Amino acid sequence: MIGIRSYAGYVPHYRINRMTIYSAMGWLNPAIIMNAAGEKPVANYDEDSITMAVAAGIRCLQGFNPDTLDAVYFATTTAPYKERQNANIVAGALCAPEEIRSADFGGSVKAGTTALLAALELVAAGAGKNVLAGAADCRLGKAASVQEMVFGDGAAAVLVGDEDVIAAYKGSYSISVDFVDHLRGAGSRYDRQWEERWIRDLGYERLIPQAVEGLCRKYGLQVSDFTRVIYPCYYGAARKNINRKLGLDHSQVQDDLLQETGDTGAAHPLLMLARALEEASPGDRLLLIGYGNGCDALYFEVTEQIARFPDRKRMSDALARRVELDNYNKYLVWRSMVPAETGLRAEEDYITRWSLIWRNRKAILGLQGTLCRHCSTQQFPPQRVCVNPDCGAVDQMDPVYLAGKGGKIVSYTADMLAASTNPPVIYGNVDFNGGGRSMFDFTDCTLEDLKVGLPVRFSFRIKFYDPKRDTVFYFWKAVPAPEEVS
Repeated sequence: MIGIRSYAGYVPHYRINRMTIYSAMGWLNPAIIMNAAGEKPVANYDEDSITMAVAAGIRCLQGFNPDTLDAVYFATTTAPYKERQNANIVAGALCAPEEIRSADFGGSVKAGTTALLAALELVAAGAGKNVLAGAADCRLGKAASVQEMVFGDGAAAVLVGDEDVIAAYKGSYSISVDFVDHLRGAGSRYDRQWEERWIRDLGYERLIPQAVEGLCRKYGLQVSDFTRVIYPCYYGAARKNINRKLGLDHSQVQDDLLQETGDTGAAHPLLMLARALEEASPGDRLLLIGYGNGCDALYFEVTEQIARFPDRKRMSDALARRVELDNYNKYLVWRSMVPAETGLRAEEDYITRWSLIWRNRKAILGLQGTLCRHCSTQQFPPQRVCVNPDCGAVDQMDPVYLAGKGGKIVSYTADMLAASTNPPVIYGNVDFNGGGRSMFDFTDCTLEDLKVGLPVRFSFRIKFYDPKRDTVFYFWKAVPAPEEVS
């Protein structure tokens, strides 16, 4: 049986109330009040589509060994790199083996469902047993635009395999057309959209019903056979028209999460799928639709294994962890929508030495340390010689993945002089659970959130950005986890 083995969503720590945006920009475009209900997630200053996909992937792989992955697929329309495979960075941060297949999917917000389809087909073909399909987006709309109000940042990940399947894959139907509603050229930062009536009437309201009807015709089904129909569409009137055209009962239509997450682009269908799976029962039939320059429609049937799946609230938990960002200007600076002076220290030349990165890639991407076979001393960074003075064994080390182990704060300080778009910079020493100590930046917190001995978890983040060479350098940071106090 081929299908979904695990799932998870990731929603950034910070949320901004849409009325905060309207209060700042409504003078320029009063019509955006029509989209001012609810809130949208905002990626932190050190987050992007890659870091969010890693966060979703780590949660998705809880209870699974990353060594068993045969492929990692990554879907996004906001990839940090055009020529450097982004999926390899995600795979490295997840500590997946290097002997795997990886691929980037982009060019359309239905890239998330396309990546999921590719994962399912790879397993069905017998070319792999476990494939992780992740999707994330961090799209920008110009200030005072509908897109700025509606777009949200987020990620989701789905583990596909042929054992212990919680939702069996039954089939799919796809439409691929050059219907241009949203557009972003190779050199553009901001989304550009055509007239809303065009997007609603000829886009969502025609293509989604066409995909649903095509799948039902292909497999001899009726729309009423599905327990949940999951599709993205942030136009309320268009959703009502689609539901009416398809004859959908209100109970069949999955909530679009618009008030909580906004439209998260390539990640959105998978986020909605994650919410549907937490509420699903054995025997439920799920119809998942990805929309963008056509449609992907995927048909799943929930199995008895769903009742034994641990931590089913892997989407609700992500939504529950939140802090309000009440400063619109901070959002603008974090997204580089307005220039900000961060002092002379910000002019330091952060050149990336790729040969050094290659030699230390497992420690940098996967936070991989070493464990001595002789005395079980755990250490970071990786060493050839055991640091235990009573041991000193040479070349007797096994790799150990430290990112999932967490740790405890040993010391911390705040630095107002360091260059940052989120001052003060907070950093300090952290002891890894199981042994070893290293210095880390702290993120998703304030100084008041920290204390010595507080547990932390590790989160893959942007360490620095080199604007001269358009290079992002990633490493791990520590996030306070007071809920893990025993």
